[in-house]
Amino acid sequence: MSISNLDSLFKPNSVAVIGATNEPGHVGAVLMKNLLGGKFLGPVMPVNPGLDAVSGVLAYKSVDTMPLTPDLGVICTPPETAPEYLKDLGKRGTRAAVVLSPGYHKLSRQDKKGLQTRMIEAAAPYGVRILGPSGLGLIIPGIGLNCSLAASDAKPGRIAFISQSASLFTAVLDWAGTKGIGFSYIVSLGDRADLTYGDIIDYLSSDPHTRSILLYVEAVTNARAFMSASRAAARNKPVLVIKPGRMLWTVTPPGPDEGRDEVYDEAFRRGGMLRVFEIDALFDAAQTLARSRPLRGDRLAILTNGGSVGMMAADALLAGGGKLADFSDETKKALDDLLGSNWLRDSIIDMSFDAEAGHYEKALRILLKEPGVNAILIIHVPFASVSGLEAARAAATVLGKSSRTVLACWMGYEQTGEEVRVLSEAGIPTYDTPDKAVGAFVHLVRHRRNQELLMEMPASLPTDFYPDLDAAKAVVSRALAEGREDLSEPEAKAVLAAYGVPAIASRVARDAGDAVAQATALGFPVAIKILSPDIPQPFDVGGIALDLETPEAVRESAESILVRVAGIRPDARVEGFIVQEMGRRLGARELFIQARVDPVFGPCVVFGQGGLSGRTTRDKAVALPPLNMPLARDLIFRTRISAYLAGTEADPGVDIDAICLTLIQVSQLITDVDRICAIDVNPLLADAKGVVVLGARVRIDVSREPDPHRLAIRPYPRELEECTVLKNGRKVLLRPIRPEDEPAHFEFFKRLSPEDLRFRFFGVVRELSHMEMARLTQIDYEREMAFIATAPGDDGKPETLGVVRASTKPDNSSAEFAIIVRSDQKGHGLGRMLMEKMVRYCRERGTRILSGQALLENAGMQGLAHKLGFDVSKNFDEEVAEMILDLQAPTPSLPRT
Repeated sequence: MSISNLDSLFKPNSVAVIGATNEPGHVGAVLMKNLLGGKFLGPVMPVNPGLDAVSGVLAYKSVDTMPLTPDLGVICTPPETAPEYLKDLGKRGTRAAVVLSPGYHKLSRQDKKGLQTRMIEAAAPYGVRILGPSGLGLIIPGIGLNCSLAASDAKPGRIAFISQSASLFTAVLDWAGTKGIGFSYIVSLGDRADLTYGDIIDYLSSDPHTRSILLYVEAVTNARAFMSASRAAARNKPVLVIKPGRMLWTVTPPGPDEGRDEVYDEAFRRGGMLRVFEIDALFDAAQTLARSRPLRGDRLAILTNGGSVGMMAADALLAGGGKLADFSDETKKALDDLLGSNWLRDSIIDMSFDAEAGHYEKALRILLKEPGVNAILIIHVPFASVSGLEAARAAATVLGKSSRTVLACWMGYEQTGEEVRVLSEAGIPTYDTPDKAVGAFVHLVRHRRNQELLMEMPASLPTDFYPDLDAAKAVVSRALAEGREDLSEPEAKAVLAAYGVPAIASRVARDAGDAVAQATALGFPVAIKILSPDIPQPFDVGGIALDLETPEAVRESAESILVRVAGIRPDARVEGFIVQEMGRRLGARELFIQARVDPVFGPCVVFGQGGLSGRTTRDKAVALPPLNMPLARDLIFRTRISAYLAGTEADPGVDIDAICLTLIQVSQLITDVDRICAIDVNPLLADAKGVVVLGARVRIDVSREPDPHRLAIRPYPRELEECTVLKNGRKVLLRPIRPEDEPAHFEFFKRLSPEDLRFRFFGVVRELSHMEMARLTQIDYEREMAFIATAPGDDGKPETLGVVRASTKPDNSSAEFAIIVRSDQKGHGLGRMLMEKMVRYCRERGTRILSGQALLENAGMQGLAHKLGFDVSKNFDEEVAEMILDLQAPTPSLPRT
């Protein structure tokens, strides 16, 4: 993934059209018409060996004969010619190309793949970036460039739209034209031979002309690159996505290489994106997020001059998952004094049809002081005796300087033009129906929650968690050696136990007699169930017997099970029985936890209602590892059964933390043991005392080597932890930073001297905000690394002594470092240890250049950099020293201190 040379694609000064023609309807003719018909000021150079001119413009015989090197080349010739033209453009110095070869869509899948490989091989030596093949090209309204096959043009704006669908590309253009919506960029990805979502998102995330990014996604190919780019972009600006197939896959299940929609949905959430389901909602949400103030909560106050309309808005709010605001006694009294005693109508402020502009102004001032109100929706219904324009002006006067989120709905299509203008100039998003306004608020709430997940600062685990990885791998290795894809239930429970998950004791019995022996050894009462690789659900064939209290009962039940199974499934291979202790726990809830490997996003964890009821309710939610306690809790409370878990006054409920920990343990298991492809814990019994597993299955992949990058979100790299000793003899742990380091990191910054902070931040920094501290501890290990030195303090709690961090470019070509060590820890070699560790990490990762800056007066940092092999140069104009290290130069590796 790289954004190199993308300026040539998005900011071209000249364009060459290879295969330009005058033939009506041909791709080359359409491209020339669109390029020449816009406001693009640069030269457009047609290339066609058989023509002297195209669309009245002088044509050139070949790429070599053009008078200047084009920034962007567009290939409109047959597919088989594209690789050679890419090579010609690369030799000439062109660094970006759009491939729109006619006839490409008729090729077989195999032929398309072969052509894409040849295109990449031709372009790569010259650094030519390829958009396509196929697709419809791109439009950049800000420079008047219509380098697409679309019939419509687009207005300039601040929204970027990236589409995988050619049909939606043109449909959105037409739709946006009727709505007056403008764009910064419109990109049709095509078959993504080179440029993917991740590349384009990375470029747009730092583009000053783009305020929000909209995606139409059908399928993701490189999940980790997509997630990494999306998470980085979502920290800077809204990223919204629309994806089809939400209901279709329930009718037509996805193929073996297609990810499930529910996993895509969770990926969008964890990526900080907002998913919507209609085109108009996509643009409404984009404009709302771009224009609204930051939302502080999910409670909405509805202020209206029409009670019935307000009630309809409240219904839509509650149905969408929002909440109505709470009013304090002081606020209620103030509204009583203003509106009389009948203003409150089902938590809605009804000012009545004769409300004057002054009522709007005074009511809004009251609501802005109410802490129980996170946002306000103003709905104005047109009445003959009321001036909608005066009401809008009154609202704008009050709200223009407010930091509170406010949305408006001025109803009445014929008389709202001036009112909308007044409200818009005050920065208040306005909608033509209450449903749209409420929908926009719900989008704000969902986006805020997704941002909280993105910036999560989890607390420590409720108990120490030290999995026995070797024990789990040993069980799996034995099964692999025997060529088995499924672990036996006792083996599955042993693997879970290695990760701290408690389970009911189970044993395998060969026959009825052995079942009696195993039951006697376990102790009565017991349960038995048939053991067959062909029967995943023993209950379906009468293959389970419970509460067996005697050897005779065990033998009779085992024999009866064999008879029933033989009658119902005579083809099934029976390998014996599972005998286990009875897991009766009065009042316990039956839950399930699954871990699967999605073909697109890798391991995922599913939680929901277990037992037989779960097969009917299908109550479940999905999460992507790595998990922590808040993310596990979020997973639980996205299910309907979560309300049942909380309990009542008469029922203590269940230990939610124990369920959270089990979810983390299972997600860590499928993350660590990469041969495991499926885990099924069902039922998992949960009560106030904790959890216990009754049934468990584990499947392993014996057919292929697992992908080391199969997790969509790179997990905490535990393998980079390293113990060392300072010069003063103090033992420290050097390790990657974790989100739960936030409290210790906060204390670390409090103990830094003003000079330390000035050297690190090149200015006066007194303290860092909660959000800024979150950004320092919640990092994406795929593109950033921070190593901390930590050791027990005087109170026994871990304290942070120093930190070095490096931010890497998406293509891993270079990284920029920064380092800071507590003043009282200097002189013991800690700074050198941290720098050496970062240099080793970046070098092993394949990063080419490591660079940093220091104030000229920071001689200590410059001296350390020089000792480590950095090229140190002084920039007296900027008053900084530049430090650069070529990590791939043939120099001896740094020694470990």
